[in-house]
Amino acid sequence: MLVTTTNTIQGKDLDYKGLVTGEAILGANLFKDIFAGIRDIVGGRSGAYEEELEKARTIAVDEMCQRAQAMGANAVIGVDLDYETVGQNGSMLMVSATGTAVIIR
Repeated sequence: MLVTTTNTIQGKDLDYKGLVTGEAILGANLFKDIFAGIRDIVGGRSGAYEEELEKARTIAVDEMCQRAQAMGANAVIGVDLDYETVGQNGSMLMVSATGTAVIIR
């Protein structure tokens, strides 16, 4: 499945199937929060959060692609990824992927 942030695919005709989305909400456990907090104080990157972010993004995009495939599409164009923290004290990470399912002819 081709996934692109562009709204067209150069040189290709597209049949539009409709809007597709995928979402993932993941919680970061207490130990990851503690170590990330320490790292934030002393500087540097938080590997624990980067792993969670990558996992959530992968789940959201995969879910979006599965929904597009169920509509008969072979590509998703105009993809937008949004990141939010939800829950008390922002304890959960939400990633949503949105795009337009299309058939490339």
